[in-house]
Amino acid sequence: MNAPDIDQLKELALPTPVSWLPQTWGWLALLLVTLFVLLSWAALRYRRWQRSRYRREALSRLVQLEQALDDPARRLAALRELPELLKRVALSMPGAPPVAALGGNAWQAFLARHGGEPLPADFAQQLAQLAYAPHERLRSLSSDQCRQLLGLCRAWVEKHHVAA
Repeated sequence: MNAPDIDQLKELALPTPVSWLPQTWGWLALLLVTLFVLLSWAALRYRRWQRSRYRREALSRLVQLEQALDDPARRLAALRELPELLKRVALSMPGAPPVAALGGNAWQAFLARHGGEPLPADFAQQLAQLAYAPHERLRSLSSDQCRQLLGLCRAWVEKHHVAA
């Protein structure tokens, strides 16, 4: 048997190239619809993230106030800032509810209506004491009372709902 000569070998024919693009317009339409849905979802999530910026900043400030409660020199200023912070959060809510002039029972009703958790019946009164009580009265508050007030404020900031 004779071995074939190398000159007799022929190259194999290559298959015809196949395009990676979809062959029908339906696949293109499906791709475009999917991209539109994903971009719309991302835009809505970004908008929601931007709208809750005030909440993230308030929670960050609450962490700083919690650290200030441990320092006797800064404790009084931290307690005085709690009611102001809650009012600023309420003023920053999307839809701008008219809360600037609220006080007393109306402020308590607003906090209870928008809060995610039940609040004590005298929460607004406690906030008013933090804002307006004499320094000696605030210095007489126990650490547990201060932490409880801070916890209530944090819970309201975290869980308050906003009409969209």
